[in-house]
Order: sequence, then C-alpha cells, then structure tokens
Amino acid sequence: QVQLVESGGGLVQAGGSLRLSCAASGRTFTSDGMGWFRQVPGKEREFVAAIRWSGGSTYYGDSVKGRFTISRDNAKNTVYLQMNSLKPEDTAVYYCASTPLGFTVVARHYNDWGQGTQVTVSS
Repeated sequence: QVQLVESGGGLVQAGGSLRLSCAASGRTFTSDGMGWFRQVPGKEREFVAAIRWSGGSTYYGDSVKGRFTISRDNAKNTVYLQMNSLKPEDTAVYYCASTPLGFTVVARHYNDWGQGTQVTVSS
C-alpha cells in the first residue's frame, strides 16, 4: 500500500494560484503513475492530471489544460499540482492517487488515495 498525504489547499480569489503537494510513502515501488482528481458534492470524481514517475509524461483533463501543471520530484516521492488562473468552478476537494498502471484517467485504476485537500476559489 502507498500512503499519500496532500497539502496546499486553501481559499484563493479568482485568477489566483495555488500549489498542491502530495507526498507518497510506504510501498512506493508499486506506484508507476500518480494522478490528481477533484470532486464536488453530488458529482462524480473528475480527472484533473496524471504523471508517470519514470520519464515524467503528463496528461491533463480538458477543463484544466493550459492552467494547471503537474510535476514530480522522484527523490522526494512527491507530486505537485500548480494551479494558475483559478476559476470558481475549480472549487472542489482535490485528491491525489497512485496507480501501478502508469498512465490512466480512470479513477478505479488507482489503488491508493490521499485524504483530500479543499480548494475554494471565490469570485
């Protein structure tokens, strides 16, 4: 099992920026890729971005392309999500997750999840 701890959420005005971090520990050798998802009450969990530990290939959901950037620090077993030009519709609980499958936008392909961090964007 991979333990994941997110941090960096908070309240920001529209147009502002936040950087989320996700620190991984435990059986990290089983993790081939990491993803960020977000969820608002009453809606399904939405894919935001994904990255592979090896090579650093990235993929983004359409709603965040050009505004969000996912990156990783292999030495620290940490993944980041830089969020710029934030909009009120970005308000959600953001989760990071680990997958052994390398690169996937499908939530059920992720085995381990963090506890989530709240991001609130005011208009």
